Amino acid sequence: MSFLASSRGRLLRELSRRRASRPQRQGVHAAFVRRYSVHHFDAAEQAVEPLAPAPPVSLAKSLASLAEESAEAVQRQRKPLTRMERKRLAELRIKKRVKAQYLNGKFYDLMGKVVASAETLEDAYDIVRLNSNVDLASAKDDVCFVTLAEQLRSGEFDVRANTFSVVAKRRGGEGCLVLPRLNLKVVQEAIRVVLEVVYRPQFSKISHGCRSGRGYHSALRFISDEIGVPDWCFTVPLHKEVDSNVNSKLISLIQEKIEDTQLVAFMQNMFDAKVINLVFGGYPKGHGLPQEGVLAPILMNIYLDSFDHEVFRICLKHEGLGSEATNSSEDHGSNLRRWFRSQLKGRDENSEDQTDCQTKIKLYACRYMDEIFVAVSGSRDVAEDMKSEIVAYLRKSLYLEVDDMLRLMPVKRTLRGLQFCGVVVRVETKENAKLKVVHKLKDKIGLFASQKQEIWDAMNLRVGKKWLAYGLRRIKESEIKPLGLSTPLLDHIAKFRKEGMKTDHWFKTLLKVWMQDVNAKNELNEDVLLSKYIAEPALAQDLRDAFYNFQKQAKDYISSETAATEALLSNLKSEESISTCTDGGIIKIHAPLSYIQKCLHRYGIINLEGFPRHVSALVLQDDELIVSWFAGIVHRWIRWFSEVDNFNELQLMFVECVRKSCIRTLSAKYRMYEKLTEKRFELDDHGIPMVEDFEATIKPLESSYALASTDEALMYGISSSGLFVLTLTRVRVPSRQFNCFVMGCQSASPSMYALHVKEKQRFPGWRTGFSSSIHGSLDGRQIGLCTQHVKDLYLGHISLQSVDFGSLVR
Repeated sequence: MSFLASSRGRLLRELSRRRASRPQRQGVHAAFVRRYSVHHFDAAEQAVEPLAPAPPVSLAKSLASLAEESAEAVQRQRKPLTRMERKRLAELRIKKRVKAQYLNGKFYDLMGKVVASAETLEDAYDIVRLNSNVDLASAKDDVCFVTLAEQLRSGEFDVRANTFSVVAKRRGGEGCLVLPRLNLKVVQEAIRVVLEVVYRPQFSKISHGCRSGRGYHSALRFISDEIGVPDWCFTVPLHKEVDSNVNSKLISLIQEKIEDTQLVAFMQNMFDAKVINLVFGGYPKGHGLPQEGVLAPILMNIYLDSFDHEVFRICLKHEGLGSEATNSSEDHGSNLRRWFRSQLKGRDENSEDQTDCQTKIKLYACRYMDEIFVAVSGSRDVAEDMKSEIVAYLRKSLYLEVDDMLRLMPVKRTLRGLQFCGVVVRVETKENAKLKVVHKLKDKIGLFASQKQEIWDAMNLRVGKKWLAYGLRRIKESEIKPLGLSTPLLDHIAKFRKEGMKTDHWFKTLLKVWMQDVNAKNELNEDVLLSKYIAEPALAQDLRDAFYNFQKQAKDYISSETAATEALLSNLKSEESISTCTDGGIIKIHAPLSYIQKCLHRYGIINLEGFPRHVSALVLQDDELIVSWFAGIVHRWIRWFSEVDNFNELQLMFVECVRKSCIRTLSAKYRMYEKLTEKRFELDDHGIPMVEDFEATIKPLESSYALASTDEALMYGISSSGLFVLTLTRVRVPSRQFNCFVMGCQSASPSMYALHVKEKQRFPGWRTGFSSSIHGSLDGRQIGLCTQHVKDLYLGHISLQSVDFGSLVR
């Protein structure tokens, strides 16, 4: 019995060993085989005791093992996490630690329990590396998170020792810029996540900057889709650097939600060291520039959140009871609200005109960081009162400086529009349905007549060119002398021919005399001259009369329809004045094309005449980097201006300026023809399309940018990073080796690059894809970059905030 049991046991052990060496099967069959082997293996071991059977495996345990196996299989088949997904997971881990410190409406000891934690600092360091587009599996910096956490808890962390000051080299610079080193950058990133967890849920719907689900595009969509057509609008230009009043106000706002003296003291130390570059209205925000800082967006939203709530109070005061929007197309309103407004104005409810559009008061506000757009529907007096209250609150309660030149702008009479977030907001006339039919027929007639005129001119020009080209061959001596005739025309022609004059010289002399007779200098060009004086006189008279009669009838019809349209417009205006508020316009968002063209010239992409040229600063760089620099311009423009109404006009700049300039830059580098360069480099694969392939090439880019821009809290400063020119320079000491200056990157830097600022501009600035507001102290600054991060800077995958400008002096 013992021999059989031992033999059976050895057989089952060998069978289980062979099955274990095979690839593990998935599903129910694998679990069954495993349970069968284990069960019989145990049975063989206990064969010497037949009276003690092995306990059966429960169904719940089997199902649990199957769930674990399926989860492992799904984990193996799942796609790797993207850069932003990893960043979101790191922030969620910090968020759990912050939520654990919430008690009775406040957060306690966030510095000691959350920020000064090795786990939080390591997560913040991973976020810094993800912002720098560095693989988390690559080599890391020599940062001891345990020691750093201990220094923060004990208060031994020196803020000033972990900063780097950049001083302007040229005279008349913008002074000194204080930037954080890597350790302070990690601490700032941890504090940023903590503050966003605390304050982000309480931000109002007015705020659109640096928030999940809200951003640059959501602000523009709110203005174009939800406001309608107000009566008055204005922007609030702020100008203020952080002083003692702003600093104390900000600290008091933070202490309303956070009870932590250690965190407040640390933030005060950063303000004293001037490493928090918080400036209201100093430069356009969102470009990822070094002077923006990591904490500036969340601190600005915290500081201006009280302004957002003040706007709601002003809305409630002037609109009456309730905060819901009133549809401007309705001719009736709430009786209670109407009575409330009448009491505010000191009038009787019965004496109020029910059709008066001015009684429908509505206030709209939209804020993107420190840019504020306000629109008012109502009378001018009401709009002035609202403006005065807004300006008074900003000056007295928030200690901010507002430009005295702030004026109300009538929306329906403003032609140039209003600048907000780098675009132009203007109102265009909404065409009436009756006018559309008239314009459609009139445009068809005009287009048909113009097409016939173009064909007529083209055929006449063709005849005239043939006469000019072959006239010399037809006038020869052999064709004139044998005639033996003496006519006034031949005698007149013979006067202009001297002895020994060749035929071509004689023909040119005759042409010169003929041009003087017809007064050719008064004509626009040679095409009109040839068609009007050469080809048309040779045509039949009835053919010419028929054509010009057709053109006259078409012109008379268009002029008569124009007069009828003007009469219809006057009738519609009178009807609108009698009826209640009729929406006669629509808000349009336009990109600043003229300013973009100036930027193209400033960066050397086009010349003074507007024709594309090669960029000399890029000729010495690699082919991939040159193409990436031009592709970065296209990608930024698509990312920023994909929803503007004049995108089709901007599309021509993509092709006519950027694409041709890229081709000419590569042609200048290799000294080859442009057609050969275009065939050699597949620019469409890099997102620089031609006209016919524009939509097919740009559509996947638009979808990816729309997906990435939905969470500006994760992409702030990266999705809208500004472009700048990096010129290749040589290192003075060739024997010295540098690592890449990008934080978290340990790759070697083969070359040094110099930053060149093309323009310095204060707020408000246009968002054109060019870094027009880089701090003056960074102009000409040399930085070491690996090839990958040069390409990332060009394409806008990282921003200048990821560069450690103090790496050179370590």
